[in-house]
Amino acid sequence: MKTLRTALLTATLLFPASALARPMTAEDVAKLESVGTIAVSPDGSRVAYTTTSLPDVTSGEKDGSSTSELKVAWGADAWRAYLPEDVSPSGVGFSPDGGMVTYLWSADDEKRSVWGVPVDGGAPRKLAGLDDSAVSSYTFSPDGGTLYLLVGAAEDKQRTKEKKAGFDAKVYEEEAQLPRLFAASVGTVVDESPRQIPVPGYTNAFDITPDGRTGIIQTAPSPQIDDQYTSKRVNLIDLATGEVKVVVETPGKLGDVEVSPDGSQMSMIAGVDMHDPADTTLHLVDVATGAYRALNAGAEEATSDAEWMADGTLVAVIHKGAQTVLRMYNADGSVKGEVDPGALIISDVEVGGGKIFIEANSPRHPNELFAFDGSGFTRWTTHNPWLADIDFGAQRTLTYTASDGQEIEGILIEPLQTDSKSGSATIMMIHGGPEAHYSNGWLTAYSMPGQVGAGKGYAVFHPNYRGSTGYGTAFSKQHYGNYTDPEFRDIVDAKNYLVDQMITDPDRTGITGGSYGGYASAWGATALSAEFAASVMFVGISNQVSKFGTTDIPYEMYNVHSGKWPWDDWMGLLEVSPVYHVDKAETPLLILHGEQDTRVDPGQSYELYRSIKVRKPDTPVRFVLYPGEPHGNRRAASRYDYSLRMFEWFDTYLKTGDRTAPMPGPRPDLNIDDGEED
Repeated sequence: MKTLRTALLTATLLFPASALARPMTAEDVAKLESVGTIAVSPDGSRVAYTTTSLPDVTSGEKDGSSTSELKVAWGADAWRAYLPEDVSPSGVGFSPDGGMVTYLWSADDEKRSVWGVPVDGGAPRKLAGLDDSAVSSYTFSPDGGTLYLLVGAAEDKQRTKEKKAGFDAKVYEEEAQLPRLFAASVGTVVDESPRQIPVPGYTNAFDITPDGRTGIIQTAPSPQIDDQYTSKRVNLIDLATGEVKVVVETPGKLGDVEVSPDGSQMSMIAGVDMHDPADTTLHLVDVATGAYRALNAGAEEATSDAEWMADGTLVAVIHKGAQTVLRMYNADGSVKGEVDPGALIISDVEVGGGKIFIEANSPRHPNELFAFDGSGFTRWTTHNPWLADIDFGAQRTLTYTASDGQEIEGILIEPLQTDSKSGSATIMMIHGGPEAHYSNGWLTAYSMPGQVGAGKGYAVFHPNYRGSTGYGTAFSKQHYGNYTDPEFRDIVDAKNYLVDQMITDPDRTGITGGSYGGYASAWGATALSAEFAASVMFVGISNQVSKFGTTDIPYEMYNVHSGKWPWDDWMGLLEVSPVYHVDKAETPLLILHGEQDTRVDPGQSYELYRSIKVRKPDTPVRFVLYPGEPHGNRRAASRYDYSLRMFEWFDTYLKTGDRTAPMPGPRPDLNIDDGEED
C-alpha cells in the first residue's frame, strides 16, 4: 500500500509560548469558539463554514444555547462573516453553480427555510420553504433547478384546537409525527406549491444520485431513538413517484452514506451486525441491487466520515486508536494511499473541485479549518487567538497492560505543577457509550477537566477501556454482556499503572464522566469506593434493572450492551448496579443530572442519592438537577455551573485526600459580570 507520511510544522499546530502564559480556567472554557460544519464550493475555491459558541455568561451575556455564525474562507487567514451576528444558520452548503452560499434559517415569525446569499456579495433571499413546517435539511438537484426539502409533519389542527382548550395530555410513543419530503422549483420567486414525494417511515437524512432521478434516504419505522439506533436503513426511491426501488438490508447501526460521482455505488459507514456497538466499518454498496461489502471489517480502526471526489476517489477519516489518518480508496475499494496528519485529529472531511478540506483539532485548539495540498495540511482559521496565552499541560498517549494481559491505550494530560513526590492528584475522565473513544486532540470542555484540571495541579487520564471504538469491532465487543467488567477493571488497572509510574498519588485518585462514564463514576463511588477519593457522576446509571423501564433505548441496550433482558437474570443485572453496592460507598459523590433526560432517566440519580443518604449518612453526597436540560447540558449557564461545581468538589475531597471534609456550600462562587455595581 502506498502511504503518504506527512509531518506538520509545529507552527501550524501549536501556538508559540507566551511570556505571559497562564493556566486555563473555567471562564476560558465558557468563551471557546470552534468550527462547526463546513462545505466546499463546486470549484474548490471557497469553503463556507459555521463557527459555534455559547453566550459568555461570565461577562454578562444573556444565557442561552449555542449559536452559529456563517463565514466563508478562501485561503489561510482569509475569511469573512457573510451574515449579521443575530442570524444563526445551519445546514450550510453551496448552490450547484457555486454562485450562492445556502443555509437554513428562520426569519422573524416564519418557519425555518432554505436561504441563499450571493458569494460575490448581495442581500440574502429565501429560496424555498413551507408555511406549515420547518425545513430540517435540503439538497439541490444536479442542475440547481429543484430543491428537495425534508420538513416536519403537517400541523394537526384538531390537536392544536384541543391544546388551546387545555387538553394537552400526551400518549407515550403513540403520537409519532413523520417528516415529509417535497420538491420545490428554484427561481426568482419562492415556489408556493412544492410537490410532495411519498417516503416510507421516519426519514432523517437524504441525498440524490447524480442523474437526479433517485433519492437516497435513511429511514426508520418510527421517530423513537431506539429505532434510529437499531432499525434505520437506506432506501433508494424514485423521486418522480416515491416508489421504493431498493432497500439496503444492513443488520445494525447506520451512519454516513454518500453516493459516488457516477451514481453506481455508495459509501456507507455501518455496523457489521446487530451486536456491533457502533457504525464504524466502511462499506461499498451497489446502487442497482443494494448489495454491500465491507472494506475494513476486522481492522483495528474505526471510520467516522467519507466523501467521494469527482475522479472516483473515496476519501475517509480513519481512527487508529487515539490518532486519525486520512485514507484514499480507489473506486473498486482498493487502498490508494494514506495521509498521517501528525498531531491533528480529523473530525470531518469535505471535498470540491478536486480539493480536500478537513475540520480538525489538536491538544492545543478546538476544531479549525485546514486545507490539504496533496502532502500536508495548511491551517486556514484561528478562532481562539487568546489560546496563545495559555500555559498547557503536556499531553501524550500511553499504553498499559490490564490485569488479564489486554493492552489498553489512554491519553494523559500532565499537571502544570505537582504537590507531592508520591504523585499528583489524578482525575480519571471516563467517556460515555461505551461505544466511543478519546482521541489525542482537544480534551477540555465544561464536563471534562482537561487543561483546566492541569492548571489546577491535577493529572487527567482518559482511558480507552474495553468497549471503546477506534481499536476494531472485536475490541469494542468485549463489552457485550459484561457490564462493569472488564471495562471498569481497565480503569483501576490504569490507576495502578500511573501509580507505578509515579504519576498518580494512589490515595488521591478521582473519577468522573457522563452517561456510561457516569455509570463508571457511580461504580467507582460504590463497588470500587476503596480506589477513588472523590467522584463526580453526570447523567449516570445506578440501577440496570430500573433503567430498562425508563430509558428510550431498551432494544439498543439489549442488542449491543447487556445481551439479556432483565427478566432473564434479575439478580445478575442488580449485581452490576451501583445501588446494590451502596454498603461500600465511602467516596464523596457529586451527582448531576438534566431534568429532561430521556436516555438516562433522572430517577437513576434519585435512586443512588437516596440510597446513600439513608444507608451511608456519613458519606458526603450532593444531587444537582438542571431544569430543562436533556442528556447533557446545552445552556451556557448550566455548563458553567457544572464546571465550577466539579472543580469545587474535587478541590475539597480529591486534592486534599480527605474524604471526611465538610461539603462545600450548595451554591458555587459564580465569577460573572452582571453589568451592575455591587
